[in-house]
Amino acid sequence: MKKRSALILALSMTVCTVLAGCGNDAQKPDAAADTDMVYAVEAGSAGEAAAEDNGFQTNVVASQADALMEVASGTSDAAIIDLLMAGAMIGEGTSYPDMKYTTELTTEEYGVGCRKGSDLASFINAVFAETYADGSMKETATTYGVQEALVEQPECEFTASASDSDVEYIQGKGTLIVGITDFAPMDYKDENGEWIGFDADMARKVAEKLGVEAQFVEIDWDNKIMELDSKNIDVVWNGMTLTSEVTSSMECTNPYCNNAQVIVVPN
Repeated sequence: MKKRSALILALSMTVCTVLAGCGNDAQKPDAAADTDMVYAVEAGSAGEAAAEDNGFQTNVVASQADALMEVASGTSDAAIIDLLMAGAMIGEGTSYPDMKYTTELTTEEYGVGCRKGSDLASFINAVFAETYADGSMKETATTYGVQEALVEQPECEFTASASDSDVEYIQGKGTLIVGITDFAPMDYKDENGEWIGFDADMARKVAEKLGVEAQFVEIDWDNKIMELDSKNIDVVWNGMTLTSEVTSSMECTNPYCNNAQVIVVPN
């Protein structure tokens, strides 16, 4: 449990610093000064988009965890990753104690992605509204140190599709297949190899309300829309930034967490 405690402490401090204005060193980017550096970014991520927007040279890798490994090995000068992951993975008591974040490139929100036109998004919104109102969403968020990032949830009632209901389809097969990557503190494995994290726990709450089992499947993040449309997965639930590409290609839930893309460098 030491790893979990260190993760929560580091993440809570980072989220408080950026989202509540507790006095950090993060600055708005000076793209002209940084264009000679190479930035490791996850393929298909908001970090890759932020790098492109700023004209940065990139080293595109399979995951945000791989981006941090590139910096640690010296094959990239910096990484661009989610703030919430930075809080879990860098700094004292984490996997990368000799790294820090220096610049906040964006502000953004997380949402859950379903197939275009799916009534599952409405069902998840209703669960979000219920769990926010009764305090269980905040309780879950506090377990993983992301409570300061929560977005207030509006009242919402589930509206089922008149035909071709995704909710009925999922209930009929008995499983909610959740597409994820290994991304602490949202989805990651505990010491027993079980998927945990804020997103994983919330997905289980939705599965319970549906009367089915949650099944977690690691996906190539760059192929998330294809995986969803082909019904290899039922939902993308992994700290997904609500970009224009995402919202035009998926039926997305209400935002549930604030986030930012930050630059991570060695100390």
